[in-house]
Amino acid sequence: MTTDTAAPTRAPDSAALRDFVERKWNDEIVPALTDYIGIPAKSPAFDADWARHGHLERVVADAAAWVERQPVRGLKLEVIRLPGRTPLLYFETPATRSGSSETIVLYGHLDKQPEFDGWRRDLGPWTPKMEDGRLYGRGGADDGYAVYASIAALAALDAQGVERPRCVGLIETCEESGSYDLLPYVDALRQRLGRVGLVVCLDSGAGNYDQLWLTTSLRGLVVGDLEVEVLEEGIHSGSYGGIAPSSFRVMRQLFERLEDAATGNILPDAFHCPVPADRLRETEAAARILGEAVWKGMPWSCGQDGRPVLPVVADPQEVLLNANWRPSLSVTGAAGLPSLADAGNVLRPRTAFKLSLRLPPLVDAARAAADLKALLELDPPYNAKVTFKPAAGAANGWNAPGLAPWLEQAMNTASRTHFGHDLAYIGQGGTIPLMNTLQAGFPSAQFMVCGVLGPKSNAHGPNEFLHVPYARKLTAAVAEVIAAAP
Repeated sequence: MTTDTAAPTRAPDSAALRDFVERKWNDEIVPALTDYIGIPAKSPAFDADWARHGHLERVVADAAAWVERQPVRGLKLEVIRLPGRTPLLYFETPATRSGSSETIVLYGHLDKQPEFDGWRRDLGPWTPKMEDGRLYGRGGADDGYAVYASIAALAALDAQGVERPRCVGLIETCEESGSYDLLPYVDALRQRLGRVGLVVCLDSGAGNYDQLWLTTSLRGLVVGDLEVEVLEEGIHSGSYGGIAPSSFRVMRQLFERLEDAATGNILPDAFHCPVPADRLRETEAAARILGEAVWKGMPWSCGQDGRPVLPVVADPQEVLLNANWRPSLSVTGAAGLPSLADAGNVLRPRTAFKLSLRLPPLVDAARAAADLKALLELDPPYNAKVTFKPAAGAANGWNAPGLAPWLEQAMNTASRTHFGHDLAYIGQGGTIPLMNTLQAGFPSAQFMVCGVLGPKSNAHGPNEFLHVPYARKLTAAVAEVIAAAP
C-alpha cells in the first residue's frame, strides 16, 4: 500500500462477523470441501492426463458455482483457459469504499498432491471424514479452502455494509507443480489486476492453532532426477560384485559432495545465505512461543531402543532456522530398485533418485540448479554415466517486505479479537512461487501470507487435515484486515 494509515471507515462488528463466518463455514463451506476432497484433482506433475481425466476442471467448476451464489457486491467470475494450460478461476469485485484506488489480490489453488501411503485405516486421500473439528482428506488444507474462505470474508463485510477496497481472486490449478502455468495468466491479467496494494495468500502454515501467524519468508526449491548408470544390463552379483562398481555406491559418493551424512548440513556455500537480523529476532520469538512442540509433535517412529527417533537438532530456534533459512535435501522417489520381494542377487545397472533441494529464501534457484548439476556430474567416480536433470520451474524463495504500520496493527488486532492472542511471525520451509512474481510486479504491495497448516496437519503426506475452527477464525481475521486496508 502507498500509505501507512488506514482510510477512515466503519469497522465491522466483530461478533456479528464471527457469527456470519461460522454459519457460512458450517452450512456451506464444510460440505463444499467435503465434495472437493473426494475428487482426485492431482496437479499436472502427478497426472499427465489431467485434461482427459477432467478432475481439475471439476473442482474449478464446483468452486465457481459456489462463488457465483455468494452475496458479494458486484462480483464477477470467469474461468480462464490459456491454450495448453491448466484452468484459472478469476473473480473481481469493485471497491465499495469511495476513493479507494488500489486492489487486494486473494490467492489460492485447487490442485492437489498425489495420494501417498500410510493413511490411517479409516481415512484416505479421497475419502473425506470430519472428526473432532478436523476435516481429513487431500487438499482441504492445502489449500482448497482458500477460495471459499476469501469469498466468505468479503461476504461477511458486505453483510454489514462495511466498505472495502477492490478485490480480485487468482485461484490456480498448477501450484503443486511449481505454478509454471500461473505466470502466463498473471501476465495476461496484469492490466486487469490494477495497482495491487495488498496480497492475501492463504496457502501457508501456522506454528500453533492459538493465534494468527504471519509468514515472513519462504524457501526456494530445486527438484530433479539424478541417475547413475554403470552397466547395460543387470549381472550376477556373486560373479561380478567387486569388479563392477555398484551404482548405489557411486550414488553415495555423489551425495557426499552435497551433504554431510552425519548432520544433514548442505556443504557448498552457494546453497546458503545469511539470515537477516529481523528474521533472526522473529525466529527467536517464535521459538519462545512454540518451545519443543516445534518438533515433538511430529509423527516420530519408535527408535532402536523403543524411544522415539530424535530430530536433527532439538533447540527450538535451531529447528526453525533449519526448516526456514537453511538448505536441506530430501530423496522423494527412486527408480532402478526392485521391491524387496523381487530383489534377486543382481548387480543392478542403474540407480536413480528424485532429489528435492530446499533453498534459503535469498538464494537464486536457477543458479542453484545449474550449480547442483555441475557439482553432481563433474568427474564421476569410475567414469560412471551420471546425469542430473532439473525439473522445469526451479522456484526462488521469498523474503517479505517490511510491514506497513496499518497492516501490522490490523493483523495484531484481528489476532487478539478472534484468537485471543497477539499476532506471531514465522518463516516457512515450503515454496509459493507467486509471491516473488507479485512482489517484482507490484513492488509497493504489502503481503498477508497465512494458512491453516499447523501442527500435524501433514499436507502432502498421509492423514492431511483441515483444522476447521482455526480456518473459521482465519477467515474472520482476513475480513478484518480487508476492512482496515486503505
